[in-house]
Amino acid sequence: MTLLYDFALFCYALLLRLAAPFVPKAAAWVAGRRGLLPRIGAALAAEGAPRVWFHCASLGEFEQGRPLMEAYRRAHPGTKIVLTFFSPSGYAVRKNWPGADYIFYLPLDTRAHARAFLDAVQPQLAVFVKYEFWYHFLAETRRRGVPAVVVSAIFRPEQVFFKPWGGFFRGILGQLSHIFTQNQASADLLRQHGLTRVSVAGDTRFDTVAATALAPPRPLPLVEAFVADGAPVLVVGSAWPEDLPALGPLLRRYAGQIRVLLAPHEITESHLAQIEAVLPGQVLRYSRAEPGTVAGARLLLFDNVGLLSQLYRFGQFAYIGGAFGKGLHNTLEAAAFGLPLFFGPTYGKFQEAVDLVALGCAMPVTTAAELEAAFARLLADEPLRLKMQDQALDYVHQQAGATARIMAALGALTAPR
Repeated sequence: MTLLYDFALFCYALLLRLAAPFVPKAAAWVAGRRGLLPRIGAALAAEGAPRVWFHCASLGEFEQGRPLMEAYRRAHPGTKIVLTFFSPSGYAVRKNWPGADYIFYLPLDTRAHARAFLDAVQPQLAVFVKYEFWYHFLAETRRRGVPAVVVSAIFRPEQVFFKPWGGFFRGILGQLSHIFTQNQASADLLRQHGLTRVSVAGDTRFDTVAATALAPPRPLPLVEAFVADGAPVLVVGSAWPEDLPALGPLLRRYAGQIRVLLAPHEITESHLAQIEAVLPGQVLRYSRAEPGTVAGARLLLFDNVGLLSQLYRFGQFAYIGGAFGKGLHNTLEAAAFGLPLFFGPTYGKFQEAVDLVALGCAMPVTTAAELEAAFARLLADEPLRLKMQDQALDYVHQQAGATARIMAALGALTAPR
């Protein structure tokens, strides 16, 4: 089975190289790994301080792991943090994050790469955030006696680990020193399949979003000028083209009554143009806005990255994108500000979305008509909106604390014996 695993990864890397001339993300993935291991070795050669290795697949996992990395830094100021990413989107945005001492791409998971990487990094602890269970890296950490854990993990019965033929993949999980799950169902599922080094710690993202909501707000004078008339504000986060058929009729119907802050998931010219076509003449790109004229638009379109988490404080409602396609994006950033949520039907893999729907703080919809009806009801019923706001805030703050629980367990896991 190991040979098949190695062959599959070889084919994956080959396909990315073939696609690189035509696909920017593939090109970034390939370019980022060119000469990677020598660069890692050279960067760390003169570093004598102890190190801990955090790995995040992409930007979402980074935000999930961020509070844990920050807590580890505070608790162990003499330890250097080595952060790796698999995805170009995560690396590109966070390659200069000051919370880590060294930030690299993760080399492709081969036996030779795992050995060379761990020879260079020599971590005293390896922390994987939510996903990405790489066979050779985990086998090598175990061989060297380096504790390796995964945090904020969530598992479902349909995953490959729990198939009758999934023994090899369960074996990968078995290499971990400990698995910290988001919920009890995941922990129970792992134990049913013989994986006992498990505990329920919760989701560290709650700590991130709660801290963001309580932090002093970042000055955004263009946004403040845009919403200054006091009209209700709908914040649209991580919208995909697949969201527009449901979202477009709502935006057109209420164009004269509400203001819209819209952050697309991907900032491509074609997607920006699609959004502009929804409300012709009433959409203004953030990069072109000026304080004196921004209020003349009805939709402020964010053609940059990094502001979305700050936008929710201006809203009374939020639509979260992705759930008319592959899957829902981050709902917690909006919930942390108490915004009632709307999103599409593909949300069942996200525990927090399931919880928010069950609490009545979020409304999944399947059509444009359903979205319009749900929004109209909430727009007309301020007491209901405020009730949903309080429920969302209570939920976020009750769920916070995973970082402290994991940090306490890591202390015991890494203590000298």
